[in-house]
Amino acid sequence: MAGFLYIGFFVLGFIGLPIGLGLLFYFVPKKLGYPKTGKFLTIIFGLFILTIILMAVFEEQLFTKNDARKLIEEQKFKLTDEFDIENYKSASLLEDYYHTFTLTISEKDRLKLIQQIKHSEGYKKLGQPTTDFIDYRIKYRYIGQEKTQDYETENEYVREFFKPNGQGYAPTFRRISIDKKVNKLTFEEY
Repeated sequence: MAGFLYIGFFVLGFIGLPIGLGLLFYFVPKKLGYPKTGKFLTIIFGLFILTIILMAVFEEQLFTKNDARKLIEEQKFKLTDEFDIENYKSASLLEDYYHTFTLTISEKDRLKLIQQIKHSEGYKKLGQPTTDFIDYRIKYRYIGQEKTQDYETENEYVREFFKPNGQGYAPTFRRISIDKKVNKLTFEEY
């Protein structure tokens, strides 16, 4: 029963509301004696909705190197050499959002980022315990301060970032891993 209610709200919100607003933009000016204004407002609103739909559908194709660079720099990393986007994937469903991409970076950038992780405050060497930021039972999941941890695994060097967004809102979790053997950087956001 709850599933039908959820589907009903989805249909009402994402289909019924835009159609209702479009009709409102058309019929209100028409009733007030401005039919051309109603047509104009409806066309503008329709183009706005179409743009939102196309951006959601083609999000993966619209992801650029500048987008990748910005997300990497938010985690206090800077890529100085040219890089290539190897793959990009994203998924979104109401409250949940996930995206990941892998970059092929230069050897110089890879070594620089590894040194930055290794010399960070609180760096944990291979085998030392780390905090599981995405554990749903942790007390600071919704409130508290931003947290960052840098550590080493068997195959990669990792920087994780966690930011609570308040009660009832999903926290931000980002993970950047740099492969130990090849010039690859992987970014994940949950």
